[in-house]
Formats: sequence, structure tokens, C-alpha cells
Amino acid sequence: MGSGIQNPFLQIVEHPDGTITRPYVPVSPPNPKDAPVLSKDLTLNPSHGTYVRLYLPADAKSKGQKLPVVLFFHGGGFVLFSPKDATYHASCEAMATSVQALVISASYRLAPETRLPGAYDDAVEALSWVQSQAANPESADPWLLSHADFSKFFMMGSSSGGNIVYQAAVRAKSMDLSPIRLSGVIINQPYFGGIERTKSEEGSENDPVVPLHSNDMLWRLTLPVGSDRDHEYANPMKATGLAEAVGLGRCMVLGVIGDGLYDRQKVFADMLEQKGVDVVKRLDDTGIHAIELFVPPKAEALFREVREFVYGA
Repeated sequence: MGSGIQNPFLQIVEHPDGTITRPYVPVSPPNPKDAPVLSKDLTLNPSHGTYVRLYLPADAKSKGQKLPVVLFFHGGGFVLFSPKDATYHASCEAMATSVQALVISASYRLAPETRLPGAYDDAVEALSWVQSQAANPESADPWLLSHADFSKFFMMGSSSGGNIVYQAAVRAKSMDLSPIRLSGVIINQPYFGGIERTKSEEGSENDPVVPLHSNDMLWRLTLPVGSDRDHEYANPMKATGLAEAVGLGRCMVLGVIGDGLYDRQKVFADMLEQKGVDVVKRLDDTGIHAIELFVPPKAEALFREVREFVYGA
């Protein structure tokens, strides 16, 4: 974390009854007009309280331009944050501009109130919503109708969102997404776990973002009751050997040396490749977990990679 920034994971308070108190996180309202990147919220599932926040570069709107679509899932260890949180709002604005894409940031129900696979179910529901928008232009949101190029549709997730987007992509294999074409999946610093510690985890006791005890706490709050960290939701590399990955389309996996979660990300990328998946690996940079949220040049570098992946598809 940057100087003066308190780690929100260290501020989570667990209670004996299994509930938690979350720290305060600043939020940003959407800005549907008079901004370089326009944004607005649309309801996804009222009974679950889920929604999506759309981001459209204003110049694309003024020119009537169609852009690739990126369905994005935020991080937070499955326990914290939402699309409206100020840090992720700013990041999605920057992504829309840098990548030149229409970004759809999807919320999902958080643990422990809704343990996994609830977030995966919500991700698939968001994907189905996008498909419905593409398939029903008469009822589609005007921004999507006028500016979404659904032949260039991508899913992306960071941290826990990277875990979520992998699971959503696996489920998408059995879905009829027509007329959408899923052109690629971007998995940024995915959050995985396991009982046996990796070398990078062993060195993460004082990690500035996900210290080891916070890592353990997040899985304890997130996994189905009675499960351990080798459950397939946390450790698909061990639980299933990524057998479910066979047949996935083009993927990009990103990670940085210095992230306590790095070793599992590298194993994940290698195993995807072994399953015959077309994988673009970006695992040679250095930094910390979620570094793009704290260091603007790292965000710019990430979005350059995403842009190259999107426009090179």
C-alpha cells in the first residue's frame, strides 16, 4: 500500500457469530454526462442487490463510435469492494480511456453473507445480461446499442475477480452467447489458495496488500462452510487439475514477482497451457498485489497489455 493508506483487509472485524464489520471505503457516483469518461449504473438482479456500472469514453459517444466490450470483475478477496468504490471506479475510467473500450464493471454478492459459488453465479448472470442486451436491441441500453461491438467481447477480472472470471469462462463454454463472440479472457493477478504454502506465500507474512493471516481469513470467510483451502474454488490446480479448462478460448494471465500470490498464478498459467489453452503470459514484471490501483505507471502498463490483447484478437 502507498504511504498513509491503511490496508482495508487489516480493518475487517470478525465476530463470533460468523458475521463481519467492513471498513469504510470511499465511493464515487456515476457521471453520465460532462466527463471524459461517462458512467452510469444499471440494475442487474434487484433481489440480490447486484448491478453493473457502464463506462463509455465521451469522445466515442460524440463520434458514434463502436468499441470492444470488456466485462470486468473487481477484486477484494471476495469480501470487500464494489464497482462504486472510488479506487475501482477510477481504475475503470482509466481502463475505458486507455484501452478504448466500453467497460461494464459488474457487482457480485460478497462473502461471508454469500459464500462461493454465489459470486460465480452472479458473474454468469452478468454475462447472461450482456448477451440479452446484444440479442434484444429493441430493449437494450442506448449506450450498448449505439457503442458496443459485441463481436469483440472480453471478460476480465483482477485478484478475486480473476478467480471469478476464470470460473465464469468455464461456465460460459456451455452457454449460448449468440450474438456475442467471447474473444478472450483476461485474468489479472488471480486469487488462488491452498493448504500447502508456496514459497511466495511463505514470504508474505508482512505483505503490504494481502499478508498471510489476511489471506487465510479471506478464504475462511469465502469458501463453503467446512471446506479447506484445497477446495476447487480456491485451488483448482490441485482439486481438478484444471480439467474444466479444456476448450477455453484465448486467455491472458498477468502476475508480478513480489506478489505473495505469484507462485499459484504462475502454476495456473502453466497448467492452462498444458490443457491446450491459448495463453498469453505476462508474468515477468515486479511489484505487489493489485499494484495497478496504487501506481499509475503500472496501471498504464497493464492497460497497454489489455489493449494489445483486445485489438490483436
